[in-house]
Amino acid sequence: MSKFYIKCVLPHILYQMESFKSLANYRSAIAKTPQRLWTGIKSRSLDSHEINELTARSGSVMKKNLTWWDLICFGIGSVIGAGIFVLTGLQARNVAGPAIILSFVVSGISALLSVLCYTEFAIDIPVAGGSFAYLRVELGEFVAYIAAGNIILEYIISTAAVARAWTSYFATLFNYEPNNFRIHVDSLPEDLSYLDPIAVAIIAIICVLVVYSTKTSSTINIVASVIHVASIIFMIIAGLTKADLSNIANFAPFGVQGIFNSSAVLFFAYVGFDAVSTLAEETKNPAKDIPIGLVGAMTITIVVYCALSATLCLMQPYDTIDVNAPFSIAFQHAGMKWAKIIVALGALKGMTTVLMGSAVGQARYLTHMARTNLVPSFLAKVHPKYGTPMNASITMLGLGSVVALFTGIHILADLLSISALFIFMLVAVGLLVRRYYVTGQTSKLDRNKLVGSLVMIIASSVATSFCYAQEVQPAICYGVTLPFWFLSTLYMQVFVPKARTPKVWGVPFVPWLPSLSIFLNIFLLGSIDPKSFVRFSIWTGILLLYYCLVGVHVAHDHANKPQPEPMIERVPSEQV
Repeated sequence: MSKFYIKCVLPHILYQMESFKSLANYRSAIAKTPQRLWTGIKSRSLDSHEINELTARSGSVMKKNLTWWDLICFGIGSVIGAGIFVLTGLQARNVAGPAIILSFVVSGISALLSVLCYTEFAIDIPVAGGSFAYLRVELGEFVAYIAAGNIILEYIISTAAVARAWTSYFATLFNYEPNNFRIHVDSLPEDLSYLDPIAVAIIAIICVLVVYSTKTSSTINIVASVIHVASIIFMIIAGLTKADLSNIANFAPFGVQGIFNSSAVLFFAYVGFDAVSTLAEETKNPAKDIPIGLVGAMTITIVVYCALSATLCLMQPYDTIDVNAPFSIAFQHAGMKWAKIIVALGALKGMTTVLMGSAVGQARYLTHMARTNLVPSFLAKVHPKYGTPMNASITMLGLGSVVALFTGIHILADLLSISALFIFMLVAVGLLVRRYYVTGQTSKLDRNKLVGSLVMIIASSVATSFCYAQEVQPAICYGVTLPFWFLSTLYMQVFVPKARTPKVWGVPFVPWLPSLSIFLNIFLLGSIDPKSFVRFSIWTGILLLYYCLVGVHVAHDHANKPQPEPMIERVPSEQV
């Protein structure tokens, strides 16, 4: 039994570890799970450990050849895609009406607050791990692992959703319905019955590009982004020539609730900016390039989304907007069939750059997770010639292609928004912890005051979100929860002393800005379809099961094993 367990049940990478060498060792490890789990919950990493020791485990270093201009283009390319070109039609027609413009503003403000929180972390901890590394430092390994698992899910879903949307716009070029380009399998459930081989093919092409070179991908992305911005400007100008103000006379047909419900789903349209933070390890001057790149890209994106959604709603009545390819069909509806082709090509280009930016970001998240041994360490390897995380790139895009083959975008969008909002909320919490708590310096009293105020901020945000979701009387509910949130944040500002100042650049108006980010992210979570929370809970349960059965024991074995002096392969100066 023991030999079968070693050879067949556990892969080679695991049974090299002490806890997995035999069935008896594994039983002993499982018995110690509570103690090891507690260690994982309370353990916090150091900035220097993430930057130096963990990056050395990749064998080769990533090439530092990106500037703020690269980051802005990656940001625009990573964000402006399926969210605006597909979900706008669905949400405007069925959820928000012309008030979808306000929905984009609300979700955009929430995303911008999260961007600012990411920026401070990315400057201080410029590694490929993104929010996973930030949360390991401030909230501990366990919270970082749960967040990272949902980041992985977020990226897989994002890749699949954008790839399927790519097929939809490709079909409009030839005047076909999207499902005409898919393979229908009657034996599968209805939501999974339309297989999309075109989506798989486009993901495969993107995989080859991002594995070959980050700089090459960036160059392609810059050229494509310029073309993309030009096509967007064309869409706005040409579309407004067909504007009819009567189309937005009934501005909010679904009321305030429709605006916020749509905001929660449209947060999907802003997902992708976090991929820019994963490029910090490859940025020439993080202190300068990251703030300009992240904030610049998000500001441009918010303006573009509001302008495009306004143009769409002015071109035709909201209840006639097409849900699959809204912009292409809107131009056709306006009698501009020639423009339909330009719009479809622009949308395809935009979604292609989204896939490219997402592919770059997701591989770097997985690479840094592998450096911590929470996933197999072969995924941490950086290719010595190309300077890219090849194994992680192929793995992530392979998983994305499987999901894209089967799953419709309407299922993916809500689940993606949950993961993103949850992670961004944790990053804002992590930033407050970073500013107000330093191990060995902060007193127990100040630590307890910080924890108490954080609990109150989160609790009041959850209560507000619950009241909104349950449609409780506003005067009764919000009259309690909103002042409670305000007083909790005020208490932190007045009674909890700051323990750290930013090294180079810091988020302004702390604790108010991160606290508002927490509030908005949780509030938008309350507007999402309950079925999506069931799927989210199932995935999180799988993550917990893996962590308790495997991850926590691998982390324990590595932490208690003597580590050799890391050897880093230096990149010749002419390649930098």
